[in-house]
Amino acid sequence: QLVESGGGLVQPGGSLRLSCVASASIFSTYVMGWYRQAPGKERELVGDIISGGWTYYTDSVKGRFTISRDNAKNTVYLQMNSLKPEDTAVYYCNTVPNKFPWGRGTQVTVSS
Repeated sequence: QLVESGGGLVQPGGSLRLSCVASASIFSTYVMGWYRQAPGKERELVGDIISGGWTYYTDSVKGRFTISRDNAKNTVYLQMNSLKPEDTAVYYCNTVPNKFPWGRGTQVTVSS
């Protein structure tokens, strides 16, 4: 029901755009969020977006990450700029709060 893509290896300061396709029933009903889990750490909410476009971001990514959604495509995006090594994690999307099984996520590695 939730399929993430777009991760990869990028140098510090670089950019990536992640995508998450959700089933229509999920996408049209819930607040959609991006989460991440770094090695040895708990999964954390990076940010979320409501259907009208209002967004929330955790402090560590404010000004660098942007969440958007395409309602016609049931897709939510995470544009990540000025990436730092500490952004290295597996990134997931889910509702906020998370109500559905987690997808496989997409690995983001920030390293020189």
